[in-house]
Amino acid sequence: MPELACPQQCSFCDQRQISGKASFPAVEEIIQKIETHLASFTCEDREVEIAFFGGTFTGLPLITQEKYLAIARNYIGMGFVTGIRLSTRPDYIDEENLHLLKLNGVTTIELGAQSLDDEVLIRCNRGHTAQQVADAAEMINRFKFSLGLQMMIGLPGDTPEKSYTTAQKIIALGALETRIYPCLVIKNTKLAKEYAEGFYKAMELSEAVGLSAELLLLFEQHGVKVIRLGLHRSENLHNGAMITGPYHISFKELVLTEIWNKILLAEIGETNSESIHIQINPAELNFAIGYQSKNKKVLMNRFRQVKFSGNNSLIGRDFILNSQ
Repeated sequence: MPELACPQQCSFCDQRQISGKASFPAVEEIIQKIETHLASFTCEDREVEIAFFGGTFTGLPLITQEKYLAIARNYIGMGFVTGIRLSTRPDYIDEENLHLLKLNGVTTIELGAQSLDDEVLIRCNRGHTAQQVADAAEMINRFKFSLGLQMMIGLPGDTPEKSYTTAQKIIALGALETRIYPCLVIKNTKLAKEYAEGFYKAMELSEAVGLSAELLLLFEQHGVKVIRLGLHRSENLHNGAMITGPYHISFKELVLTEIWNKILLAEIGETNSESIHIQINPAELNFAIGYQSKNKKVLMNRFRQVKFSGNNSLIGRDFILNSQ
């Protein structure tokens, strides 16, 4: 969904360039998209949701919301889809709309909180306060929806400390899920003008990766699922829409590589051996080796031989280190 229903033009945002959409999708287009994806799934034991993302869903006229939700609800009735999720603004949440969403099969509501620091919100021209995020979160939880709170790092006026505090507040507000997006400078936005005039400096990629690693560990510690790290791949971003910023097609892999780098270096410490063998949960094996084998290369500078292998008995980021 493009940003046509958004009441504000945030300083960092041009959803049309990010999403590649300039108008609302027609009913036929939505049905075709759903059918195409359902046909691509080979596993029968699956959980499938239909998601309306990109704009302010609850800012649409109620009749339009009902039209779109009716399409998705039909697939729930047929047993092909388990639920509906949507994204919206915290200041576009009220009890009337939540009743409508509940009646139409919506299960998860994600709010674009971005920051829970009022100074940052003002700098970004968000048009709402941190308290409005808290109030919307309370209503969503009261209506028994699953709550997601999205955040951005590197926003104008932001600092790593403020981002960390935002993450702590997201946890305290009862979010079950979050997304972490680094702020990018997109052409034809207010932020692009600020950047050109020297009033804004984008985060370096390494800084964004390091901060995201800290935030991911914090969310994991408190049982909040991080369902996205970094922006989705977009042809528009690759074709000149982005001016600068910490974008990487494998941003999540970089973050998990950073986490494993610290884990391994802390554990290995002053190990005096010629070779080491590290057994890892297979799901974490690639991240432990690292993006472009970064972590293995670091270890190869210290040891003559470094071997990684999968061990199905290990859980999460547990590992076994053998040295000789």
